[in-house]
Amino acid sequence: MTVIESVHEDHGATFGERADRTIVEHFGRPERTHRAVRNGVGLLELAYGVIVVEGADRREYVDNVVSNRVPDEDGQGCYALVLDPQGGIEVELYVYNAGERLLLFTQPETAEPLAEEWSEKVFIQDVEIRVATDDYAVFGIHGPQATEKIASVLNGAGSPDERYSFVRGTMGDEGVTVIRTDALTGEESYEVVCAADDAEAVYDTLLNQGLNAAPFGYRTLESLTLEAGSPLFHTELEGTLPNVLGLRNALDFEKGCYVGQEVVSRVENRGQPSRKLIGLTLEGERVPDSGAAVFDGDASVGEVTRAGESPIRKEVIALALVDYGYESDELTVRVGGEEVPAAPTDLPFVAGSDRSDRLPNYR
Repeated sequence: MTVIESVHEDHGATFGERADRTIVEHFGRPERTHRAVRNGVGLLELAYGVIVVEGADRREYVDNVVSNRVPDEDGQGCYALVLDPQGGIEVELYVYNAGERLLLFTQPETAEPLAEEWSEKVFIQDVEIRVATDDYAVFGIHGPQATEKIASVLNGAGSPDERYSFVRGTMGDEGVTVIRTDALTGEESYEVVCAADDAEAVYDTLLNQGLNAAPFGYRTLESLTLEAGSPLFHTELEGTLPNVLGLRNALDFEKGCYVGQEVVSRVENRGQPSRKLIGLTLEGERVPDSGAAVFDGDASVGEVTRAGESPIRKEVIALALVDYGYESDELTVRVGGEEVPAAPTDLPFVAGSDRSDRLPNYR
C-alpha cells in the first residue's frame, strides 16, 4: 500500500500495482500533468524498499558487496548495484551515509530477500541489517521549479546542492531529510524522506504550502523518464551488464573486488561492450511493445526496451538495446507484424532543467 492511500483517494487517484505494492498510476489526464511537471513542479509518492544497516563495520560490509564506493561522510550518498557473477544487475541501490547507520533505498520487492541474504553472510563483523520499509515515506519533487519549491517549505537548512547529498530540517512541525537526486526525469529533483506517521502532514505541506506542486503518479513518471533517456530497473537494468547501459555513475573501477567486478572490468578494459542503449524516434502513431525487434535492413540488431508517445515531442519514442557496432541511420522496428521506420535519436529526447545521471555514457 501507499503510505497515504486515503489522501490520494481524496485527490481522485487511480491506483495500480508495482511489485505487489499499491502505487498511484495517475490523478487523471496524465499527459497534462506531464506538461505541468516539465513547466513547473510535481509531487509523487515513491515506492521504495528501505534497508537499515548498523554496526561498526556497516560501511565496510556494504562497500564490499556493491559496485560503487560507499561514502564515509554523513550527508553523502551514491548510486550502486549488486551484480551476479556474470556481471548482470540483480539489485539497484541508493546508499546514504546517515551517521550511525546506512540507509539503503531499493526496489520494493528486493529489500526483504537482499536483507535476508546479507544477514546470513554476516560472520564476525559488527553489522546489523533490517528492513525498515514501513517506517518511512518518500516523496519525489521534480521540475524546473523544484529547488524553489524545496526552499519555500524547508526550515533549518538550505537545499542540498550535490547529487546524492542530503540535509536534515523540518517542514511544518515534522522532521524531514531532503536528498538531491539523480534527475531521472531530466528536471531538478529531490526526495523528501519522513517518518511514516508524519507522511500525511508532510505531503500536505509539499502540495499546498509555498510554491504549489502538481500531484502526479507513476504513469507520468515513466513518460518523463523516457523523454529524459533514463533506463529503469524493470525495463532496462535487470539482468543487464552495466557497461551495456553506460551506467558509469554506478561503478567505481578503483575499489576492491565485488561479485561481478571481474566481468565489468574486463569489458571496460576491452573498450566497448557488445551492445548499447540508444534512443529511437518512430514514424506514425503505433507504439511498439517491449521486446519488439529492431532491424538494420534484414538483420536484427536489437530490441526495444520501452516506448511511448512523448507528450512534449508529440511523436513515438523508444529506448532500445542494439549491437554496439551498428552503422545505419535508417532502422526499422517490428510493430504488429509491420516494420516501421525508426531514426536513431540523441538522448535525452527532451532537454529539461537538469540531465539524468543515468544517460548512457560510453568511452
